[in-house]
Amino acid sequence: MLKILDIGMNHETAPVEIRECLVKEPGNVGKALAALRESPFIHEGLFLSTCNRVEAFVVTENPQEARRSIVSLMSSLGSIEDVRFIPNLFTFEDNEAVRHIFRVSCSLDSMVMGEPQILGQVKDAYSQASKAKTSGVVLNRLMHRAFHVAKRVRTETGISDSAVSISYAAVELARKIFHDLDGKKVLLVGAGEMAELAARHLVRQGCALFVSNRTLNRAVDLARLFGGKPVAFDEMESLLLEMDIVITSTSAPGFVIGHDQVKSVLRKRRSRPLFFIDIAVPRDVEPKVNDLGNVYVYDIDDLKGVVEVNKAQRRQEALKAERIVEEEVIRFEKWLKTLQVVPTIVSLKEKAETIRQAEVKRSLANLGDLTPEQVNRLEILTRSIAEKIMHDPILYLKRKAGRPTRDACVDMTRKLFNLDSELEEEEEYGLSRDDSGPKRAS
Repeated sequence: MLKILDIGMNHETAPVEIRECLVKEPGNVGKALAALRESPFIHEGLFLSTCNRVEAFVVTENPQEARRSIVSLMSSLGSIEDVRFIPNLFTFEDNEAVRHIFRVSCSLDSMVMGEPQILGQVKDAYSQASKAKTSGVVLNRLMHRAFHVAKRVRTETGISDSAVSISYAAVELARKIFHDLDGKKVLLVGAGEMAELAARHLVRQGCALFVSNRTLNRAVDLARLFGGKPVAFDEMESLLLEMDIVITSTSAPGFVIGHDQVKSVLRKRRSRPLFFIDIAVPRDVEPKVNDLGNVYVYDIDDLKGVVEVNKAQRRQEALKAERIVEEEVIRFEKWLKTLQVVPTIVSLKEKAETIRQAEVKRSLANLGDLTPEQVNRLEILTRSIAEKIMHDPILYLKRKAGRPTRDACVDMTRKLFNLDSELEEEEEYGLSRDDSGPKRAS
């Protein structure tokens, strides 16, 4: 019996020093798929490798041997002894494996719940498996259902709506202030990691980006990365005349932007509002700046409050997402169970077709010369009769696919239609396997 198996590690089960061993080589996914394809114990396989997870999804009839193959593969890919990472592995089978890939695809299993990047990574892993010809009937269906689940979660819940990182929250706050950030001028003061994360989100919103940093080279690098404009630290005061939003994230020990500095440019701004979002610790913007007219200052504590509220909202939305996942797991399980009756259904159709072809052959010998059109009509008539006769038995088998009596019903059907007496059938109808049409499924 075919089983779905998922073996891997993620940010919760394995430290980064273990995970990075398996992802440091860019060609590892290709090597993994080649190994899965060559394994005699694996019928289908997909390999997902990101900075936060390394997982193999396979279809197998021998879970124990398949697991050994995957562990050996991971050991080889990471040049690491299996005893070092086996304690970090998780293993899911059948419904648990299906549930897991659905949760991964819709970001319920991510470090930041609701982040959209993982779906793209799962789609890329499936694309590579398809190109390597390691996916088949089961994995193809499974992955398409996973993408469907992710779409349902995205459209039916708000799990991705709220910012849960400080940098993203800063940009979301700016978006709420201006409603539309397209064309707004934003000055990034500082060019560290948090500034870079904020810049990514700002560029997606269509902002005009300016980058200032004490080290100009770093400002130039960050500005070039996002199509912005680098400016010297000394130019910052003059830039305040033009900016709509200023996001600060330096590591300076004292205030970078002071009360008097901002006050001196306000009159020339002609009452246009100026927003400061200070995500630095210690703070970059002097608190008294917030007392000035048409100037608004938000510091990291304000943003943390937003983040915590948003995390609570995401957790609430995650409950809806989990319900969707469970619904889809049940649907996939029902489909998977129908595969158990497929060989019998195929045999039924083939037997009906064998009988039909034999009787048409006998009839044609006795009917004399018929035109091609008459022969075609005879073919259509007999095929239609055969399909209608087989319709109810096939429907019966499909209905029994997910029930405890399935095996007994399959056995009874095979006996009633004599599906396991292939030689007797051939002798009765005077046909060899070469001239009887479709071959029986193995």
